[in-house]
Amino acid sequence: MNLKDKTQHFIEECLDLMYPVRLGVRELLRTDLKFLEDKLLNILDSNFESTNVKSQKIVKSFIEAFGILRKQLDKDIEAIYEGDPAAKSKNEIILAYPGFHAIACYRIAHFLLNERVTLIPRIITEYAHSTTGIDIHPGAEIGEYFCIDHGTGVVIGETTVIGNHVKIYQGVTLGALSIPDRTECPKQRHPTIGNNVVVYAQAIILGGDTHIGDHSVVGGNVWITKSIPPHSKVYFDNAHTNSITQ
Repeated sequence: MNLKDKTQHFIEECLDLMYPVRLGVRELLRTDLKFLEDKLLNILDSNFESTNVKSQKIVKSFIEAFGILRKQLDKDIEAIYEGDPAAKSKNEIILAYPGFHAIACYRIAHFLLNERVTLIPRIITEYAHSTTGIDIHPGAEIGEYFCIDHGTGVVIGETTVIGNHVKIYQGVTLGALSIPDRTECPKQRHPTIGNNVVVYAQAIILGGDTHIGDHSVVGGNVWITKSIPPHSKVYFDNAHTNSITQ
């Protein structure tokens, strides 16, 4: 089995252990984590990014954080459930919602990236991208209670910062402005989204200096490259492009 296939199996097994309902059972044994530990160690050693000693340290950190990652994802499930009346149960979200699957892959990939593993997190999030149509770079910083509704076509760039209780819809791009040369690339290329923000379908928000203030609503099909203050509504109409109300 090649590295890509190993990584894809690993992420699915992580989610099976966190949410045994995916396997049609109520719970799994704590000893099943040992199986996951061996899998991750094998992947890290296959990747040639670290020495065996470093790989063992990363695996230990991941297993210790496993419960914390589960609690983070439980909050995301809560946000999706509260934000989508079409969801009849939280199990439905776990089993059938592409937004949750993409967020779950991101949370695990982000943890590994913070452990200075680089390639594996990218394989994980690109796997989620290929299966859900949602592209979240593992380097993005995303707060608690994150909700992606529908989700197809969502892009969240590497240096994006997203606060707590944020909800975004399909086709949203949180991206970077084009640069002439990567040597001139700013440290933060992607926008910052504040707390309690809703971004509707097909909105495009670009640039590292672009901040969307807390409690704002970004309407569908808008193009934003400048910051907006808290408690704003940004929308497109035929008379005024990017109208802003507070």
